[in-house]
Amino acid sequence: MADAFGRAIRDHHRGERTAPLYQGDGEATREHPIDEFYFSEFDPESEAGSWLTSRLDGPLVDLGAGAGRHALRFQERFETVAVESSPALVETMRERGVDDAREGDMFALREAFGRDRFASALAIGTQVGLAGSMRGLSAFLGDLAFVTTPDATAVVDCYDPDRPEAADLLGYRSDPTPGLASRVMWFEYDDERDPTLLFRLFSPDRLREAAVGTGWTVAAVDRAGSGDGPHYRAALRKR
Repeated sequence: MADAFGRAIRDHHRGERTAPLYQGDGEATREHPIDEFYFSEFDPESEAGSWLTSRLDGPLVDLGAGAGRHALRFQERFETVAVESSPALVETMRERGVDDAREGDMFALREAFGRDRFASALAIGTQVGLAGSMRGLSAFLGDLAFVTTPDATAVVDCYDPDRPEAADLLGYRSDPTPGLASRVMWFEYDDERDPTLLFRLFSPDRLREAAVGTGWTVAAVDRAGSGDGPHYRAALRKR
């Protein structure tokens, strides 16, 4: 299976990258910023970092952990399990010192972990949008509730399509339903292209709606650093 995205980040880490990592939608392409997104140091003492760390506890599951930017810091405080679907990214995390990096599907949590396994969960990178629909998002939150304790917390992020700036995102597709949109894009590296990804964009109100009946509630929404932009982080807690 193609793993252009993961290979580009792994090769960058090793100093062996042979070409840019491109992301695109149809004929529109741009270079994806690897250092900024995956290798800048996570500062838990910063404003955004403290907002995040104050809402998480261990054991922690880091879903879509990338190159381990968050896992490396959180494992200093408590048990952290980093999950990635890309074999190359799992290799990268292990090489960087992530203690427990595993290949897995964040949308198949019940098959990977037992009930009440984690006290908190982290999914930073807008990958919750890969749930594909409101029903898919509710199913993901239900599975996440299964593998976390009754008093668990979680932090996820997304793009809010109700913000006008969301339309400037590469691959943006509008939707007639308020609070919903889509984003379509692919990644390419060294003449290998990954399958096209379909992200759904959910406003905070749509996230709240999807959480009904899953055991979760949206406790806080943070837009620090986003200004009028569409990006936000949502802190969840068990009802």
